[in-house]
Amino acid sequence: MMAAQDFGWLRIARLGLVQACLGSVVVLTTSTLNRIMVVELALPALLPGFLVALHYLVQVARPRMGHGSDVGGRRTPWIIGGMALLGAGGITAAAGTVLMASQPSAGMALALLGFVMVGLGVSASGTSLLVLLAKRVPEARRPGAATLVWMMMIAGFAITAGLAGHWLDPYSPAQLMKVSGTVSLLALGLTMLALKGVEGQAPTVAPQAQDRERERERIDFRSALQQVWAEPVARRFTIFVFVSMLAYSAQDLILEPFAGVVYGYTPGESTKLSGVQHGGVLLGMMLVALAGGLAARYPSHPVLSRLGSLRAWTVGGCLASALALAGLVAGGLLGSAWPLQPTVFALGVANGAFSIGAIGSMMRLAGEGREAREGIRMGLWGAAQAVAFGLGGLVGTGASDIAHWLVASPGLAYAWVFALEAGMFILSGWLALKISPSAVGRSGQTPQGHGPSHLKRVQHAPS
Repeated sequence: MMAAQDFGWLRIARLGLVQACLGSVVVLTTSTLNRIMVVELALPALLPGFLVALHYLVQVARPRMGHGSDVGGRRTPWIIGGMALLGAGGITAAAGTVLMASQPSAGMALALLGFVMVGLGVSASGTSLLVLLAKRVPEARRPGAATLVWMMMIAGFAITAGLAGHWLDPYSPAQLMKVSGTVSLLALGLTMLALKGVEGQAPTVAPQAQDRERERERIDFRSALQQVWAEPVARRFTIFVFVSMLAYSAQDLILEPFAGVVYGYTPGESTKLSGVQHGGVLLGMMLVALAGGLAARYPSHPVLSRLGSLRAWTVGGCLASALALAGLVAGGLLGSAWPLQPTVFALGVANGAFSIGAIGSMMRLAGEGREAREGIRMGLWGAAQAVAFGLGGLVGTGASDIAHWLVASPGLAYAWVFALEAGMFILSGWLALKISPSAVGRSGQTPQGHGPSHLKRVQHAPS
């Protein structure tokens, strides 16, 4: 089989643009429509909350989407098709929101369909995009690639939220449909332009490999999923992703209320606190990228060469997140005597470092184990992340409510919740420490296409 060309920074940036397009449609659907339902339409907040949770739940389809791209051997059609479905879902959800004003039942049904389409579109496009990055980005560039792609996604969030907010004032149903349609069409058009020629043609299959290709196509999804779940590394990493992302997302909905109740922050001040946290996240991401670049540039340096260990950043980020959350526990107990903003900034830095370490590890581990299962592995981890994010808000707010019911002091109640999240991060760090790269596939067989040189490379690769 003809070797595929490794991606340089320009191609990585083009895939980052696709991720930004994906984020632009998602943020408009999950944030802007949320606000319109609650404020302009005066509907219960439970409705958009349910729809957002549904779009996460639907992403359990990610492994099936990944299997489809594994069988076909190309990722570009799945990325473009997923983006088309995502854009159509965004427009459908907006139309459902508009319809709720006059026909609530019909509007809710249409919005339901739209959010399901959004979840399926994200599953198809996002999973295949990550697999393409995992297969074609050289190991030395993975920390920087993960940082660049995720920062571009965040930029997509921010730019779309800002521009859409400007164009939606003053609000009208017609203006909402115009903005939603424009964002969706632009996202699809930019995706098609960014992907043009990136993946290249399908590799030529040697005659001796044709039987193996046909066997791969005959394997049904359930059997392929069972094969991947039987791989210890894939299974352990799935559990790690779920626990760590549950801890990561559980803090989102309670940090600002905590600042308001315990520290007396105004809504504006608590919003600025969220900005402090996001600034820390960006710094943490850039630190991992910088460390990876130094490790690649000075591979023989006794100290700098170790900075590229993605596993070390993942484990360290989890433990540092737990330590920062312990600081929030102290804030709950001591109140204004404890510095809140530096603690939240430190939490953001730790979260950013852990997330890029985990994404980089995900890109590396996608190729570990049985051949031609990268899409299923990435889909399995993406599904675990989506379910964890869907449950995270419920777990965080639910635990907060229970703690407030059991404990009279608000500060002490929040301290218990932050302590629970810190415990989840410690468990995540322990799980990440137990995951070591392995070139041994199921039943102790070396994956097809890899010989002893591959084993040697993996054993000494940064993890």
